[in-house]
Formats: sequence, C-alpha cells, structure tokens
Amino acid sequence: MVGPQYDLLANPLGVVRSTFDTAIASGSDPTTLNGRDWGAINLFRHFLSDQSQLSQVPLLTPATIKYVKPNTLVRFRGMIQDMLGNEFYVGTFKDGSVWRTNKFSDISQYPIPSGSSVDNQIWERRLLYCVPIPGLSPWAESTPETDANLSMDCTSDQREKRRRGDDESSDMHVENDEVVEGSPNTKRMREGEGERSSLASQSQGAVPDIAGSCTSLMSGLNGNSTSCIVKIYDTPESELRLNDIFEFVGILTSDLEIQDDCEDRDLLNDFSEDPLHNFPPNKVPRLHCLIHRKLSILDFLQHTPIIEPKPDLVKGIRESLLKHLSAVLGNDDVAAHFMLLHLLSKVQARVDALAVGKFSVNFTCFSKEIASIFGKQLNLAIKNLVPFTHCIPLTVEYLNTASLAPKKNYDKNRLETGVLQLAEGSHLIVDETQLEAGTLNSVGVENASLLKNLMEMQKVDYDFKYYKMEMATDVQLLVLSEGKSNILPADVIVPIRPSATNCSEAVSAETWEAWRWYLGTVRQLPHCMESGMEKMVESDLVDAIQADRSLSIQDFSRWLTMGRLMSLSYGETSMSLEHWQMAKELERLRRERLK
Repeated sequence: MVGPQYDLLANPLGVVRSTFDTAIASGSDPTTLNGRDWGAINLFRHFLSDQSQLSQVPLLTPATIKYVKPNTLVRFRGMIQDMLGNEFYVGTFKDGSVWRTNKFSDISQYPIPSGSSVDNQIWERRLLYCVPIPGLSPWAESTPETDANLSMDCTSDQREKRRRGDDESSDMHVENDEVVEGSPNTKRMREGEGERSSLASQSQGAVPDIAGSCTSLMSGLNGNSTSCIVKIYDTPESELRLNDIFEFVGILTSDLEIQDDCEDRDLLNDFSEDPLHNFPPNKVPRLHCLIHRKLSILDFLQHTPIIEPKPDLVKGIRESLLKHLSAVLGNDDVAAHFMLLHLLSKVQARVDALAVGKFSVNFTCFSKEIASIFGKQLNLAIKNLVPFTHCIPLTVEYLNTASLAPKKNYDKNRLETGVLQLAEGSHLIVDETQLEAGTLNSVGVENASLLKNLMEMQKVDYDFKYYKMEMATDVQLLVLSEGKSNILPADVIVPIRPSATNCSEAVSAETWEAWRWYLGTVRQLPHCMESGMEKMVESDLVDAIQADRSLSIQDFSRWLTMGRLMSLSYGETSMSLEHWQMAKELERLRRERLK
C-alpha cells in the first residue's frame, strides 16, 4: 500500500519520521542511528538544491514570524552569538513493539516510557544562540517578497490542522531517493508565483493587509522576536564557530507544544540542567537544523549575477566607484584612492601577532563642520556599499559607559554581547570628531585598550570574568578625526583636502549593485607575487631605507599591502610593475600632505 505523499515544506517531521520507519523496516538497528542520516537529510538536501524550491522556504525575520506556522520548514540567517553547549534528549524509544524517533523535535508524538530504559536512547544535540547580523545594511536584508509569500499562504491556503500523531505513517511514496511532492500545498505554492510577484511589488517593507489572515500561527512570538535558538545535529564542532554567519534551514517548533510537553522533559533533568532556562520559547523561537551553510558577502547581493571578475569588466566599475568616492569626499582623489583600497582590504594571514592584509585608515582634518558634511556623506556611502556596517561616536562618556567586549554572565550561563562582537567582513567607523578633553575611568581605559588591540592586532578580548580570551576577527576600521588619533593607531593617516561640497550625484540601483558585486568579489580574489616582481620590490625597499633611515618594518608592510590591494582593485591576482608604481605614487602624495 502506498503511503501519503509528504510535503517537505508543510510537514517536514512527517518526512523525518517516515524515513526513520523505512530504515527500521529495512533492518537498521535503532540503537546505532545516533549521528547518522537514515535518508531524511538527503531528501531535504536534494529538494533544496533547486533554487526555486529553496526560495519557497520562508525566511524567519521580525516581520515574518507572525505568519509562520509551527512544525514547518523555515530559513534563518544570522550570526552565532553564543554557544550554549549540548542538550540531551530521547532520540529513539520503543512504543510497545514499535521504534519511534524524536530527532528534529522538542516533543514526542507518542508518550515516552517513564524512567530509564535500555529502549530509551539518549542522544545529544548542540545549542546555538543566533542573532540578526550586527549592522546589517537595509539593502542586504530580505526583500518584501518573503512577507508577501507568507501572507498569501495564510489567506489562500488554510491547511488542515493536524493534531499531534495525525501526520504519521509507516510508509511513504519515494521515487529515485526523493519524496514525491504531490500535495495541494506544494502545487498551490508553485501556481501562486505570479500572484506573489504582484504582492511583492507593493510598497517596500510593508506586509499586505489581507482580510481573513491566519490566526493559529506561532503563538506568543511577535515582531520583536529577532533571535533564534538553533539546534544542531551530527555536525563537527569545527564547522560552526562563534561570530560566523550562517543560513540554517530547519523545522520551527511551537512554543505552546514545548510548554505543554514540560513533563516529558523532566526525564532529561537527570542528565543536565536546562541550558535554555533563560531563553523562554515564547520569546526566542527554536529551529531544528536540517541543513546549514556559511554565508559570504556575495550571498547578500539580492539581484547581482555571479560572474567572473575579468579585468576588462572590473576596470570600468572601478573607475565609476572611484569617481563616486571622490565626489563623496569633496573631489579629493587621493583620499578616494585610499578609501577604495581600505574597502578591499581583509586579513589574509596571521604571522605571529601580525594580521597580514589589514589596512585601517585615519582620515584627519575632520573638523566638526567638515564632519557634518563629508562625514555623513561618507557614512551613507559605506552603508550603501558594504553589507555590515557600524559607527562608534567616540567620546569620553561613550568610552566610560559602553560595553564593547562580550562578557560571560555565569548567573544566566550565557555570553552577553558587546559592540565589538562583529561578523567577519564588518566595517567599523570610529568618529572622533566629538571627542573632547576628559578623564577616563577604569571602564574607559579598558575600552580604549580594546579598540587599540582591534586596530593593531585584529583581535578582541572576550571577558570570561576569571580570564580573558582573545578572539581573532576581521573588521575594516576607518577613523575620522581632526588630528592624528591618539587612541587608535591606524595603518595609514590621510589628511583630507576637499575642494567642493555636494559633488555627489544620484546613483541608480543597478550601479549600486555593480559596485557591491565589485567590492565583494574582488576582495575575495587570491593574490601572489612573481619572483621577478619580488626582486624589484626588495630593491625599491632597500633604496627607500637608504634615503630615509626613519622608515620601519611597518612602513614596508604597508607599502606591500597597498601594492597588493592596488592590483586587486583592477581584478589582477598578481602584482605588476605598473600597480607597484601606482601604490608608491599614492604613498608619495600622502606623505606630501603630512608635511
């Protein structure tokens, strides 16, 4: 007898449990299935490998949480802010003579036998506390289509509400290792693409107000719910690190079911304290992860095709972006060139205590008046160019009161975030133009030290009360100040020389997308230096130190970084003599300004 055709979107637990039943029926030992996929993950991976199928999975955001149904497939994009340890759960158990599974679920479909039993297999899963990416620019957020899709599903598809236990079967229709998607839900989702497109074209950020919307959705969660507990199965610890950005696809759990099932969870209290005690399910949703992937900057480009960054294509985009940066900085071409190299920089390697490849910039001559014009323009331009940005208004009061470093709260057993807990590739502006004379307290001194360490070493000290732990990071730092910053020793100091105001012109959406693609793609290119070029660079460095004995290793390192970034800015993966000469000339112009 052929079983039901399960909908992977609307009833993923049906797929998980039916593939488990199939595995048991084929002779698999249920006591050895911990850490193994019995076929469910491969089905979801195959299904979601099609981009059109993946786009049908709702993206969990503050705007969409109120529309999402419990126990359905969802996506969540976020940064791993804390690792809460492991959670024990009854992975498999015997219901009479039949084996059942609890994997990818917080509750049991069937009553679990009380007390310890050889037939109750205790498994573990990892708990991650994930938050929206700090400083995410508006253009990098999800489009209104997600909100429209969910709202449309609520009104046009009042799915039959399943009671716990009604969605199960010991058989499932499988063809060529995939579930046959014949459910009305899937068909309606596909047939509704045109209607969704018209909804998505409505005013940005607004969720269409459609009469008769669903009411039996994620109870208790509202538009303020932005974080998520992600439960990870069968994944090596090395694949998931603190502050990494991931997209998780999994099953969203209803908070009411978790609360109603608290008696079942008492069985687990014998093994460990509940690590989720401080994360009530009606405030922080739970997602049981089926598939995850680490995201790069290119994953946040909404409409830009992935193409090869050939030098001929890159050169034109580079010129237009450089022209825009120059206009933003009052037609200061020198400052614009340094800004471009800064936006392309990243930590390439770590040698001892050095972060090779970083290129922090300190723009000086930023009086309060100049900052009110060019500082705002520059801040806006950066927000439009890079996906993760943040600005620190550096004042004595800010330094004395801000929580910059993450701190471990042992009472709540969680890591409380700080301003400097940022995702890799974030951009940070430190605005010193409002800084006045004052006295730093102990907090202020520590915060100043944290910023200095971030600038010099690309590391942040996390405070675990009894000890400090250095965490490596990769953050682009730009300092705006009137004179040379005494707190943040940047790699390069550039006095700005604006010659005009309001020079920037309107930029089309297509142009912004091209610039974002350029920065995101070129920044990731590999780079090397051929042997002939190495000898020429060494000769130039020897000549330079003979002419100026004040030059240091830091100066040489900066020149090499500038040469590498200059060649990358043209889409070249090896330094040429022309690019090296351009970098040296740019450095000469900068040093002229310092005189």
